[in-house]
Amino acid sequence: MSSVSNYTEANIRTLEGVEHIRRRPGMYIGRLGNGSNPGDGIYVLLKEIVDNSIDEYAMGFGKQVNIEVNEGQVTVRDFGRGIPLGSVITAVKDLNTGGKFDDKAFKKSVGLNGVGTKAVNALSEVFYVCSHRDGQCSWARFERGELKDQGTGPTKEKNGTLVEFRPDPMMFGKYEYNMDYVETMVKNYSYLKKGLVLNLNGVAYRSENGLLDLVRENLSEEPLYPPIHLEGEDIEIVLSHGNAYGENIASFVNGQNTRDGGTHLAAYREAIAKTLREFFKNSRYTPEDCRQGVVGAISIQIQEPTFEAQTKTKLGSNYMWEKQDRDEHGALKVDVGPTIRSYVNDFVSKNLDNYLHIHKEIVPIIEDKIKSSMQEREEISGIQKKTRERNKKTSVYNSKLRDCRYHYNDKVTEKTQEDIERSSIFITEGDSASGTITKARNSNYQAVFSLRGKPINSFKESRKKVAENEELNLLISALGVEDDLENLRYNNIVVATDADDDGMHIRMLVLTFFMKYYPDLIRRRHVYILQTPLFRVRNKTENRYCYSIEEKEQAIKDLKSKVEITRFKGLGEISSNEFADFIGEGMRLDEVNLAEEESSSDIMEFYMGDNTYERQAFIMQNLRSESELEDIDI
Repeated sequence: MSSVSNYTEANIRTLEGVEHIRRRPGMYIGRLGNGSNPGDGIYVLLKEIVDNSIDEYAMGFGKQVNIEVNEGQVTVRDFGRGIPLGSVITAVKDLNTGGKFDDKAFKKSVGLNGVGTKAVNALSEVFYVCSHRDGQCSWARFERGELKDQGTGPTKEKNGTLVEFRPDPMMFGKYEYNMDYVETMVKNYSYLKKGLVLNLNGVAYRSENGLLDLVRENLSEEPLYPPIHLEGEDIEIVLSHGNAYGENIASFVNGQNTRDGGTHLAAYREAIAKTLREFFKNSRYTPEDCRQGVVGAISIQIQEPTFEAQTKTKLGSNYMWEKQDRDEHGALKVDVGPTIRSYVNDFVSKNLDNYLHIHKEIVPIIEDKIKSSMQEREEISGIQKKTRERNKKTSVYNSKLRDCRYHYNDKVTEKTQEDIERSSIFITEGDSASGTITKARNSNYQAVFSLRGKPINSFKESRKKVAENEELNLLISALGVEDDLENLRYNNIVVATDADDDGMHIRMLVLTFFMKYYPDLIRRRHVYILQTPLFRVRNKTENRYCYSIEEKEQAIKDLKSKVEITRFKGLGEISSNEFADFIGEGMRLDEVNLAEEESSSDIMEFYMGDNTYERQAFIMQNLRSESELEDIDI
């Protein structure tokens, strides 16, 4: 029988509202997760609700937002206008319904697509909303997006909206809010909305100086000169230089932390370099020289921002505002404001140039920093070029990098956002592990880079010595970031080393290299550590892979009968067929985080500097006996 006959109208389904959100949560919140990562969905749910309260404040209503997070239960109360009483249910239930489609009600808000609160509702075990307006209230209670109860009546409370929800464990599993992540989110809101008071579990956060407070409070090292703070209509910037490598620039749109940047951050980076090069009138200064060691922030306000995903971490808009209308004949008419690039460039060029002419005392400091960066770049560039040419002649590069076939083949120019997001490179040690991963990977979008032996300790060595190192030189060439991080060829850099002492040491050496010379790769959340199973517990009918001693003990109890336990010490000990399960859709990755306020130099000094009593004590306190991990046969 033809397979066509099995495909009929009965196979066609329309998913609407709640069902579509619950079946395809990634389209609305990016990822699920259990709360261990700041990008996990439970933080997106919290943010979607708080965004609505922030938008009320931005429109001039309510000066306080109360937030409580307690054992998975979230409560947000603002004192804005409150949802119109007759629209409370539709505002939190019906997709593409909301007040933010009306520019008169919300001119420069974050949530513009009428989806956010509905996603929170659909993905919550319990969701409650109550709007207070002029002595009357309207409330509704939902379970997993389905309306269970509703009511109206008088109220003595102030105008505003109360939302309570609990993320659904059916979607998120056993989750937990990390209050450090929540506190950072709330602090960012306070920096971006001067004068607004945000109470998080009874602790008040308020900023008087906006982005200047953010940069000052998050500086991990002393800047070379006091941060420059410039404000204009719909734009605010902060700028200084430090001695660390890379750039550390926070970016925001309408109060939204765009941690993945976008058009506004690209414009700001371009404007910094352009303005400084023109001010110093030196063509030898490259944009990279001007931005080396930059710390700062940019915030812009635009109408109807377009983000590249529902999670709103990267701005895609090209214009400060864009309007579509119909003329008298019904033809579509598009009217646009200035481009974000020109707007940011014009503001920075004029105001930064004026600032430097007035505050002449910082001019030589900035130029000394740029000159130093230029001299180091020229010296290192020559060394790296010679090393790369030598390696090409010996074909070392080809034997070390097994690139992916399609997604990041440089000849392919059309790449979807999904292609970009899942493109990965595994950094492995030795031929055995490299061979296992190469056989097991999805060669369409997963590449493998094989290290030979242990890289040098970048923390202790000079930049020149590091530049001469063949392994690290080839790694940077494989990543494509010799000249600019924007050329990064893979979204996910995954360190995949053995779970033994040598493997852990190699992992630390690789992370030290990134932390010292390419910290932005970590700050932009590109660097991960691959979790691989420590044990295989099996009986005659089932294999169970365990990532900890606790999981191993549970597997022994579950399988009950006589079991065989294998302790994996190296990736090469795992067959490629088995390994395919560990780097597939269910791959376990630990994100390498570097908070803005953390001093990377202090971290590297502790872990990779001279041996100290404090480090010895830390190791002894956290060391697990190798005997706990030995192979056992039962």
